[in-house]
Amino acid sequence: MNLIDDVNQEMAETIEMILACRGRVIVTGVGKSGIIGRKITATLASTGTPSLFLHPAEGLHGDLGMVTNSDIVMALSNSGETGEVINMIPSIKRIGAKLIAFVGNEYSTLAKKADSMLCIGRVKEACPLGLAPTTSTTLMLTLGDAIAVALLKARNFSSEDFAVYHPGGSLGKRLLLTVNTIIEITKKNPKLNMANTVKDAIFSMTESGLGATSIIDDNGKLVGIITDGDIRRSLGKIKNFMDLCVKDLFNQNPIIIKQNALAVEALNIMENQKINVLPVVNDKNEPIAMIHLHDITRLGF
Repeated sequence: MNLIDDVNQEMAETIEMILACRGRVIVTGVGKSGIIGRKITATLASTGTPSLFLHPAEGLHGDLGMVTNSDIVMALSNSGETGEVINMIPSIKRIGAKLIAFVGNEYSTLAKKADSMLCIGRVKEACPLGLAPTTSTTLMLTLGDAIAVALLKARNFSSEDFAVYHPGGSLGKRLLLTVNTIIEITKKNPKLNMANTVKDAIFSMTESGLGATSIIDDNGKLVGIITDGDIRRSLGKIKNFMDLCVKDLFNQNPIIIKQNALAVEALNIMENQKINVLPVVNDKNEPIAMIHLHDITRLGF
């Protein structure tokens, strides 16, 4: 079957209905359909559509009180005749909530009672016995995910919005943690004037433990960076090397990053450029910190 062609118009109507909803999408279903419903609920909620799951059995014993006339109930039932789901319909109608049906039978009771209906059709289950919900649940999940993605795009849901709903774990760190957060922890900002010597640079690098130091002009602007690698490569080649001014050795085209950039952006820059440190500058191009690759990886990236 071609699911896209079969539900194209109904899908558009469903998405428009949810976009116009002033309340929440309340997903319900029993058994395997209920499990798929819980996943759809989670995807909707995490992508900007307020959503919660209502177990039909609990709904029949008081939990229908969570449904308001501003909500949409999305009911999943392959047969469209699931008793617990069907028995909730009169209350849903009396409350005034809209009803969207995910069914396999467009002539079922649930389909006929719904304000909008998405039908996957009568499909052959992948189960060798043709009994266990497999193909039907996969198609329902596909429809649910497609709706969530369409709503995400329609709402211009951004990565910043996504981060707000995913603050925990490595995903949250990648989406929320900024360079500024790192420098608040490390508080390292080694810097020297161009007139300082190589000896001064070594002392500065040793004190910070970063293996590099920023070079500034008389106005405090960043003009370059000198690393322990720069010093090692020149050691022994120049007479009175330790008294040499850093202006004769430093890199005048340093790779930098702003303090409000994401930490993961700093990590990507270091990995792509094969460097271990990054000077952090403000809008005036003044170095306010220096971060090391290890500062980021220690945070769990």
